[in-house]
Amino acid sequence: MKNHIIVLLVNCCFFLNAFGQKTVTFKSSDVALQLAFERAKKMALSYKGDSSDPVGPWYEAALPSRAAFCMRDVSHQSIGAEILGLHKENKNMLSLFAQNISESKDWCSYWEINKYGKPAPEDYRNDKEFWYNLNSNFDVIFACWRLYLWTGDEAYIKNPEFENFFEKSSTEYIKRWKLESESLLSRPEFLNTPKPFNIKDSFHSCRGLASYSEGIPGLKMGVDLVAAIYRGLLSYSAILKEKGQFEKAVFFEKEAAKYQEQIENVWWDKTALAYNVIYTADGKFSKDAGELFLLWFDALSDANKTKSTIDHIISGKSNVENASYLPFLLYKYGYENKAYEYILHLTDLKTERREYPEVSYGVIEGIIHGCMGIEPNASQNAITTIYRGKKESISEVDNLPVLNTTLFVKHENQTTTLHNKGEKLIQWRAMFRGNYSSIFINNKKATAVHAKDNKGNSYTIVETPVNPSQKTTVACR
Repeated sequence: MKNHIIVLLVNCCFFLNAFGQKTVTFKSSDVALQLAFERAKKMALSYKGDSSDPVGPWYEAALPSRAAFCMRDVSHQSIGAEILGLHKENKNMLSLFAQNISESKDWCSYWEINKYGKPAPEDYRNDKEFWYNLNSNFDVIFACWRLYLWTGDEAYIKNPEFENFFEKSSTEYIKRWKLESESLLSRPEFLNTPKPFNIKDSFHSCRGLASYSEGIPGLKMGVDLVAAIYRGLLSYSAILKEKGQFEKAVFFEKEAAKYQEQIENVWWDKTALAYNVIYTADGKFSKDAGELFLLWFDALSDANKTKSTIDHIISGKSNVENASYLPFLLYKYGYENKAYEYILHLTDLKTERREYPEVSYGVIEGIIHGCMGIEPNASQNAITTIYRGKKESISEVDNLPVLNTTLFVKHENQTTTLHNKGEKLIQWRAMFRGNYSSIFINNKKATAVHAKDNKGNSYTIVETPVNPSQKTTVACR
């Protein structure tokens, strides 16, 4: 009986820790949106691993049956996880990816690691035979930069294992896999293969896939990999600038630009007004799935081409893995109604495979980062907010961990309230859609800035410091 009581107490403590007031909460007059958040939160936290497992703190970011996490999924799920308070898990998993880069694996890491702290046997046999998508190193660099901006944790850009991973991925990895901008279409289909090479063994033929798209015969290069390299190198450049290494930062910024030029000059189909996505060994382009990552890696600069790409994506069907990226991305690019539809679809109990971990984490980021428009920037110690929800709805998030503090944010009728509940001063940049003549901070008239985006949409912006324990309200009239 005593043992049963102990188990009950342990389970109660876990429940309170996972779903109590110390974790992020979201409330909205939009009942459907609030229900979507609650379903996603419950699902996402159910994938939180046991910190006493050999691997350390972790959450599932792969097929659930594997009790593991892979580089692509962690990179995507990390902001959603951070919103849910899984900071130790993020840092541990990304550190493990960084620590396991090695020359013996041709500067790859382990694509997937399980709860036992081992490379998942489903993807790894030995250092010469394993599955690996080449996008992953650059996706991890981007994830570390995003997490630094979100949390203010300098470990993501300064710890030695990350510094080594960034450097090797941006130099030796590119050389070893012939990923220089001028080599993208001329590189061999198979590189650094085991000997003897068995094309029917996926640990041979998929050891260095040049795309996140899989199962495509003759795949030689994917535009998603080009976009990943671009964003990875640009993220590394930003990291170097943050550390004061400006000359080196400029070099990698220029290198990154070469890949964006490739996307615009080589991959854009002027006739179809769409990007090619796959290049095969027979010298042909095709438009299979993959253009989503042009948005994820923010690799497009032309507003018309971006619109064409988004319109094409949302006109078709996406599997749940790819669809899980869309709530945040569609809010970011101004497709609020469609983003909302995807949130409701991905949390609908009837949606097949909604249990895939990426889905719930993607919805969490879509609601808080996307709909609530909360954007931290550690390099400026600043928080930007802009509400992208329905005009008539009232929404609030509480106990949100960002920039080493905790926030409450409420949006209501062109009014936003921010309560800095932590012990650190932050700079708040409150944005509102529309061109307002008057703006007030705590009922006192303030000076605002007006701006337009590349679509011609108008915004009213005001900046103000928010001290620890201070609650500030900004309203437009």
